Amino acid sequence: MSSPSDVQKAAALSRMRALATGLLALMGIAFVAASLGEARFPALAYVRAFAEAGAVGACADWFAVTALFRRPFGLPIPHTGLVPRNKARIGEALGTFIADNFLTEEVLDERLRQFEIARWGGQWLSRPQNAQAVARRIGLAAPQILSALPKGALRELAGSTVLAAARATPAAPLASRLLKAVWSEGAGQEVIDRGAEWLERLLTEHQGAISDGFARKSHTWLPKWADRLLASALIDELIKLLKDLRDPAHEWRGELRKSMEAFIERLATDPELQIQVERLKERLLSHPRLQAQIESFWDDAEARLTEAIADQEPDELARRIEPTVRSLGEWLSDDEAAQGRLNRWSRLLARGVIAPRRREIGQFVAQVVASWDARSVVDKLELQVGPDLQYIRINGTLVGGLVGLAIFTAARLLRLG
Repeated sequence: MSSPSDVQKAAALSRMRALATGLLALMGIAFVAASLGEARFPALAYVRAFAEAGAVGACADWFAVTALFRRPFGLPIPHTGLVPRNKARIGEALGTFIADNFLTEEVLDERLRQFEIARWGGQWLSRPQNAQAVARRIGLAAPQILSALPKGALRELAGSTVLAAARATPAAPLASRLLKAVWSEGAGQEVIDRGAEWLERLLTEHQGAISDGFARKSHTWLPKWADRLLASALIDELIKLLKDLRDPAHEWRGELRKSMEAFIERLATDPELQIQVERLKERLLSHPRLQAQIESFWDDAEARLTEAIADQEPDELARRIEPTVRSLGEWLSDDEAAQGRLNRWSRLLARGVIAPRRREIGQFVAQVVASWDARSVVDKLELQVGPDLQYIRINGTLVGGLVGLAIFTAARLLRLG
């Protein structure tokens, strides 16, 4: 089914083709008329020369333009019908061109920096008609997309996006803000209380086992009962210390609070500590066990999402999604910090996901073009460049006529004919 844009392009192509063919016919009529009247009106020889050369130029350019897409008059003329005969090579060249000139890390990064994709996307999504259209399309397409995706494709995309976002976000400043928020709300003191209570209960419940272990590993010259007595006394003191530590006024809690606040400040300001935290983050993100856990999580999420969407009607799903889409657009439009983060993430995503797969994307383009039938290739290309090619025919007619007229005039002046 043709889109409105394709219908308009086809109409424009028909108009330009009719104009170029009509100009050729006009040259033929002018040539015949000038030839018949030249004996009576000698000046018509110049018109005849212009029309003759114009007709030759028009025919030559018609042949050249037609030979790109099909064989003129169906004749098996060598080197004609170039596009349908070479569509596989065209697709391969197009895919390689896209991969090498549009999908490299440098080009993607530079274009995304200029584009400010987060701000533009936020402004576009915040318009009600756009949010409604996006929600409707998601509602209609989501079930088909999820069913058509290869198993694990959603997991790979989501996992790559999350990892790119994690790598783009400096870990130490984020940890500093989170710890500061938790500590200032009193949760840190609650952690100390629960930790002291847990250690106290652990020591109380396992006091005998700890004493026996201490006795087995102590010096052989000490009696076992002395080892157990010493261990028991030590454990009693630790339990008493943990009970005292649960008092909010205990001096150790004040020292612990100061140490924690200093550490939170260092996370936000100390470059050396920030580098160490980034290295730790990279080791964690690259750890095979963590990656396996992430893959398992996304597999489960993909299964749940597919099941939930399959149970929803498209219109109902669109109504549920639309407020979220609009809110997302408003948030992106107003929050400059979020814009900066998302722009950073988009560049990292492009470098980490799109750029490494540019060859596969190029091959996909080549395969799509190769799968088209010859008629489709010709139609698609003619719709895009056909009107310009008809201008070549028009220009060939006029330029050919002017060149023929110039040659004829020069020959007359030099008495060569």
